Amino acid sequence: MQEKPKVVVSRQRRTDSSARDFTFTAADVPASALASFRTSAWSAFQTRSIPLTTDEAWRRTDLRLFPAPDFKLPKLGAHEDLPPVPDELLKPLVGDQHGGQITLLAGGSQIFLEDALAKKGVVFTDFRTAEKNHADLLAKLIGQIVKPEDGKFAALVSALSQNGILLYVPKNVQVEAPLHSVLWGPGSDLAYFSHLIVYVDDGASVTYVHEAASPDETGHAMHAGVVEIHVGENANLRFVELQSWGRGVWNFSHERARVHRGGNLDWIFGAVGSRLTKNFSDLDLVGEGAQGRMSGFYFTDGSQHLDHDTQQNHLAPHTTSDLLFKGALKGKSRSVWQGMIYVAPGAQKTDGYQANRNIVLSEEARADSIPGLEILADDVRCTHGATVGKLEQEPLFYLKSRGIPQAEAERLVVEGFFDPIMQRIPFEGVRERFQQAITQKMG
Repeated sequence: MQEKPKVVVSRQRRTDSSARDFTFTAADVPASALASFRTSAWSAFQTRSIPLTTDEAWRRTDLRLFPAPDFKLPKLGAHEDLPPVPDELLKPLVGDQHGGQITLLAGGSQIFLEDALAKKGVVFTDFRTAEKNHADLLAKLIGQIVKPEDGKFAALVSALSQNGILLYVPKNVQVEAPLHSVLWGPGSDLAYFSHLIVYVDDGASVTYVHEAASPDETGHAMHAGVVEIHVGENANLRFVELQSWGRGVWNFSHERARVHRGGNLDWIFGAVGSRLTKNFSDLDLVGEGAQGRMSGFYFTDGSQHLDHDTQQNHLAPHTTSDLLFKGALKGKSRSVWQGMIYVAPGAQKTDGYQANRNIVLSEEARADSIPGLEILADDVRCTHGATVGKLEQEPLFYLKSRGIPQAEAERLVVEGFFDPIMQRIPFEGVRERFQQAITQKMG
């Protein structure tokens, strides 16, 4: 049964939990140019416990089975003894070639950036290199948009992440060829922490695709990530995030984008993997005329659990947000989407839209869809909607009457269901990846 919309802006936090905690120690905090920041983040981590279902933001995601003490950090160079990155993950999903590519591995990384972009002042590198060559820039940007105090996992990532990416695009620089990064996380009982900082300065533009993936393996692993995005005045960012973790991975992330006057963000999410995912994605429109679009695709099966918590925060006049998340569910899987449009006092002429559509393909699958509005200005247009339904029999009957087998007919109907999301994605390679996921999930 679909729940009524709830108006909840703040995400409550508790500091007591009966769940087993991590066994990391202060000795695991890397010594680096970011020592002060990491030490502060470690202190924030120690004051927080594993979230409970009594915390509003975690009410539908139960971590009592989360084996936190089992996870350990990969050792430097550990990737040499683990399965390599599949070639298909390194192929361009946007355009014909990459302007830059970073592969983050267990205890290592591989980096490429076109010389022409480097000469324009573009920085696209991993944290280890950034701490050596761009220490002042990294120290200035880290922790400014997502704070360690935002949650247990945000603090853990801020304290321990060595797999990180810094992308900086200077003022008025137009990056034509897309940038691409892959976080590859194979192996059992390993904890991967990633921290992405994307800073697009005033008048600049860039397209960036990031994918996190691992093979399906026996055993379990975890990933916790932080994504901090700054879109400057009249800047433009197209950011694609794909999550195809193996079925044993517990996945947690805190992500926030801050869009300034006249800036535009096109933010695309795709999620088909992991055992459990809890993702916080906040869009803060802080400058007049700022625009943001969030498009989400997810498909669960088996016993997968995906929980997306989104917020569209209109903090200035004449701002526009547009969110559409669509998901399909099979087996005994469960999806949760809870979203909020918040309009601050004085944020007049706001135009906010959010919708979540779900199609349930088996009797035991479940989708929870919970939209919300909190409007503190009087000259706005805000709408929201949520649906959970089953396969429609009429189009299935039509297709089968034309000689199309049941399985193929169901796949075509599901593809039609996802078509509005596909139409929002201007990248053929990304659309093809989503269509491949549909085919694989449908069997």
